[in-house]
Amino acid sequence: MAHAAPRTRLALIALMVTALAGCGTLPSASTAGRTCDAGFDAFERDTLFFGRAIPAGGQVSDAQWAGFLDSTVTPAFPQGLTVLDAVGQWRGASGGVVREPSKLVVLLHPRSAKDDAAIAGIIDTYRKKFGQEAVLQERQSVCVRF
Repeated sequence: MAHAAPRTRLALIALMVTALAGCGTLPSASTAGRTCDAGFDAFERDTLFFGRAIPAGGQVSDAQWAGFLDSTVTPAFPQGLTVLDAVGQWRGASGGVVREPSKLVVLLHPRSAKDDAAIAGIIDTYRKKFGQEAVLQERQSVCVRF
């Protein structure tokens, strides 16, 4: 009986993996362009999740965040962005649950190698500057109208 729970858990994981295998990949920007209604443009929406807890101790302060936003993010996306306050939770490399205040940065942009490199640079800079284990990036193809 003591082994029933791990087996059940493994079976559920296997079922979820099998179910998700049929989901495929997100459409590319060119695919989204063919499906956007008249008056809309195909863009990418990248949402970056920045945890503010510093693993070595402390927290990224409001002044530090503003400095990072002004010196790193805004120059890479001067056309605009959105910043949201959030509270996140995730399982760290140590296995423990980490709960922390976070900032979400939402970027809407046409897909390009230049923007992809800029986003990678933003993530790398934040990770190094504040000793972060990870910065989550979520990408979706979207249709937008300004």
